[in-house]
Amino acid sequence: MAAENRKILIIEDDKDIAALEKDFLEINGFEITIEDNGIKGAQRALSNQFSLILLDLMLPGKDGITICREIRAKIDIPILMVTARNEDADKVRGLGIGADDYIIKPFSMTELVARVKSHIARYERLTQNINQAKKADTIDFGWFQIHHATRRVFVNGSEITLANKEYELLDFLASHEEMVFSKEQLYDKIWGEDMYGDMKTVAVHLSRLRNKIEKNPSNPLHLQTVWGAGYRFMA
Repeated sequence: MAAENRKILIIEDDKDIAALEKDFLEINGFEITIEDNGIKGAQRALSNQFSLILLDLMLPGKDGITICREIRAKIDIPILMVTARNEDADKVRGLGIGADDYIIKPFSMTELVARVKSHIARYERLTQNINQAKKADTIDFGWFQIHHATRRVFVNGSEITLANKEYELLDFLASHEEMVFSKEQLYDKIWGEDMYGDMKTVAVHLSRLRNKIEKNPSNPLHLQTVWGAGYRFMA
């Protein structure tokens, strides 16, 4: 993926870390903007001028979780969350409100650049596929519909809002009704074999989808767990 003209917003209050991230990303052809305050960072992010947001968890003015939630409510863009705390609760919480991935300080700049490139490339491939409208027009189970050309999803006649990977995961499972896929298979299909990450990502996204389409998310009828095997969609 050529990085020219791809703009990255870094929201990070540690000036040394931000400068190091900026240097390595610029060497790889990205155009970098830095904000060291959560409030200003959120405002800049919502300008919708960037290819990816590199978002620190702990920030002055407004924390990364709040900023991520605000971005997701208004625009669709890859968000890579940065945390200094190696705690599952922080990672899952970040993914649960819409972050695409997380990276833990300290991390290598090589890994950071690889993840940034991978997320942007995947997002651009997805956008290209949408524009080309290669897929069938609609999945329709009566109570549940996916309109591929517009990427709109309806449950019982009401439209639900999905982030990119939520949509991809739901569309893939619904397109293979009753087939069981393991976490590893779903991760490779939706996030890509070249991605860095955690299998927990799959379970987090499934949980978010259940909250949006199931009447009783704790006892799902449609996005089912097949214990010891994986997950399946049942209409």
